Amino acid sequence: MSILLLPDPSEAQSFTDATEAVDRLHVLYDEATAHLISQFREALITGRPAHRIRAYYPEIRLVVDSFSNVDTRLSFGHVARPGTYSTTVTRPDLFRNYLIQQIGLLIRNHGVPVTIGPSVTPIPLHFAVAGQPDLIIPQAGALDFPLRDVFDVPDLATTNDDIVNGTLEHFADGSMPLAPFTAQRVDYSLARLAHYTATSPRHFQNHVLFTNYQFYVDEFEAFARAALDNPDSGYSSFVATGDQEITSGDGRILPPSKMPQMPTYHLKRPDGDGITLVNIGVGPSNAKTATDHIAVLRPHAWLMVGHCAGLRNTQALGDYVLAHAYLREDHVLDDDLPVWVPIPALAEIQIALEDAVEEVTQLEGYELKRIMRTGTVATIDNRNWELRDQSGPVRRLSQSRAVGLDMESATIAANGFRFRVPYGTLLCVSDKPLHGELKLPGMATEFYQAQVGRHLQIGIRAMELLRETPLERIHSRKLRSFEETAFL
Repeated sequence: MSILLLPDPSEAQSFTDATEAVDRLHVLYDEATAHLISQFREALITGRPAHRIRAYYPEIRLVVDSFSNVDTRLSFGHVARPGTYSTTVTRPDLFRNYLIQQIGLLIRNHGVPVTIGPSVTPIPLHFAVAGQPDLIIPQAGALDFPLRDVFDVPDLATTNDDIVNGTLEHFADGSMPLAPFTAQRVDYSLARLAHYTATSPRHFQNHVLFTNYQFYVDEFEAFARAALDNPDSGYSSFVATGDQEITSGDGRILPPSKMPQMPTYHLKRPDGDGITLVNIGVGPSNAKTATDHIAVLRPHAWLMVGHCAGLRNTQALGDYVLAHAYLREDHVLDDDLPVWVPIPALAEIQIALEDAVEEVTQLEGYELKRIMRTGTVATIDNRNWELRDQSGPVRRLSQSRAVGLDMESATIAANGFRFRVPYGTLLCVSDKPLHGELKLPGMATEFYQAQVGRHLQIGIRAMELLRETPLERIHSRKLRSFEETAFL
């Protein structure tokens, strides 16, 4: 089948206004997906189409012919050298503000237009119909023709992480990447997010908290309800599992019939600068899965606020651990980010976390050491590490100067480093396995219970402090490699 049935042809257009450029992306994307959706609906009724059906993602293309004198204090918004740069784009409705910001910086910093037109990357049918609740892609064999004979399906060649992993320098046409993710990679993650969290990607906010303990979800909902009843809070709604959205503290939320793998909740602001909480459960695999997909939304920061084992005899249940370094024994990122790559602490994140601890606990300076230790957090992939011979693990932990041990924090920090998303970790000590205090029923004290309650408040307050920090200061240049994409 050599004949392609395409949407009406569209010529590439140049723009010096970012808003107009994004408006054009909207038009091209909507025309492309409408073509695929209408043809698929007809095929479900009439059977195999006479021609192959195809539509292409829109793309942004930038040509720079000189070494511009740009403001290098910014870690994004400019390219390193002359050349042609491009990126495919999906869901311009979801990424509108982001695209306007990034395109606007390029136009201003380089003084050249951007070109908007169709790319040569087909839109997979699965992603085109994702927003159509009445359309479901049938399983193989359910149709009277093989789906991939007529429509394009997801292609791993354009769905991988070659750009962020630093292994792709040029596309097949010779252009260099303009953004960290291709459109297919973004679409794949948007679909995965909806599956794992049972909430739409459109609800995700710019500040993301990860936890490994259900108690934090209950505290987050209580905080959200109080915030919605406070007209000065700036928060407009709260979204729970199943896209249930309330706008007042007494709004009703029904328990889901089936809990998703990673229950997610969103305390929203109209500008998107609210807070999302993801209960990733236990383990580095879950931590990697969640951050792999949330990264495409380009959050301003993400933090881990969960439980850990305290490794020092001077720690007590309920004490806090502020990670300044990470010992990576989780292994899930070894192929993408070698263990010899250091994961640095980010000053702006560390300051926000420490300031939030001081503000919530009303302790400061030297007194803060009574309830908080800073140092290395070790992350492992074996929940029952205590059942093995302790001579090897304990020696490594001691040599690393670790003060806390968990199964998620280093994974989240390492993926933040890998995806250029600012990251941080504040943990709460829930057990002390090296000192006879295992995580068993009845061992929690009143102090521990109170500290856990305040822990989430600290995470929320840290995010609010980061919201007040200019974006260009949070996105440190230490997260950027030698050859970087212009887009954040």
